[in-house]
Amino acid sequence: MASIVKPLPGELFRVHDGSAEMRWEAMSGQGYHTPTDRFFVRNHTSTPLIDASTWSLRVHGPGVRCPRSYSYDELLALPARTLDAALECAGNGRRFYGEQQGEPAPGTQWGLGGVGVARWRGVPLRRLLADAGLRPDAVDVLATGLDAPFEEHGHVRRPLPVGKAMADVLVAYEMNGERLPPDHGFPARLVVPGWVGVASIKWLGDLEVSTHEVRTPWNTVFYPDVTTQPVKSAFELPWNARLAVGVPHVLHGRSWSGHGRVAAVEVSVNGGRTWRPAEHHGTHLVGAWLPWHVEWAPRRTGPAVLMARATDETGATQPALTPRNPFGYHFDAVVRHPVEVV
Repeated sequence: MASIVKPLPGELFRVHDGSAEMRWEAMSGQGYHTPTDRFFVRNHTSTPLIDASTWSLRVHGPGVRCPRSYSYDELLALPARTLDAALECAGNGRRFYGEQQGEPAPGTQWGLGGVGVARWRGVPLRRLLADAGLRPDAVDVLATGLDAPFEEHGHVRRPLPVGKAMADVLVAYEMNGERLPPDHGFPARLVVPGWVGVASIKWLGDLEVSTHEVRTPWNTVFYPDVTTQPVKSAFELPWNARLAVGVPHVLHGRSWSGHGRVAAVEVSVNGGRTWRPAEHHGTHLVGAWLPWHVEWAPRRTGPAVLMARATDETGATQPALTPRNPFGYHFDAVVRHPVEVV
């Protein structure tokens, strides 16, 4: 078991107990990636500070022939891959079940700031599974974190089907060109592209490969029946932003989908009465999310409602309403963003 480490002299740690939502206006003027200090945080307990010199990652279970254990230095020495990927809390947008649809859902009342895109670097999970001699009858890979047990449910842990584990999952040790911060999983974490954030286990310490389907509190009691994230959009504006009348404004935003690239975005500046396509350069970017923009010169003062709806490469489009989820997961309806023209 890894030991706890104290910060070095002069070293700053941003440590959260719970949740910290990204403010979308903080993405205005930023590049493709979410700066690490603005990336949302979602913890079930509190952020552990782990000593990399005593940390190890164990790969074992009946689904592998040759169990392995990796030290931090051994993990860093393996062939690495860099991946641009979005992470998103399953409850991102939860507050709009109540605000827009009149059906409040329990849980953290996220706006749309429970999402971020980073450049991750690490070892493909398929490499570790292959080195451990993955058996043909392997079914699930159970990833377990080293943070404190959550209530009576034990350590945060969630299984991945072997097919997904062997496809595009990363055991990451860098975020945006630097080692993972404690809040984001140091020394190592999973990055599971397109899936709900809870699948990307932080402070990873154990990978158990089973020959049967695995059930834990994190795919039964919590986050049942949620895997791939739906398509969503957000404006890079404060809520109730004040915009000057008669002045051309360039409204920026981003759209994303767990099912693949975003193919098109439409924007309404009049509460959905009319729509027009947003401009973007998606063919030149990776598929984690799509930055876009539209020009708008409001002609009259007073309240206005901005809306953006995206369509991904599978043809899925954001709906006007989405069926209520009892846990508040997967809100994918078009969000009504209020502004004031002054």
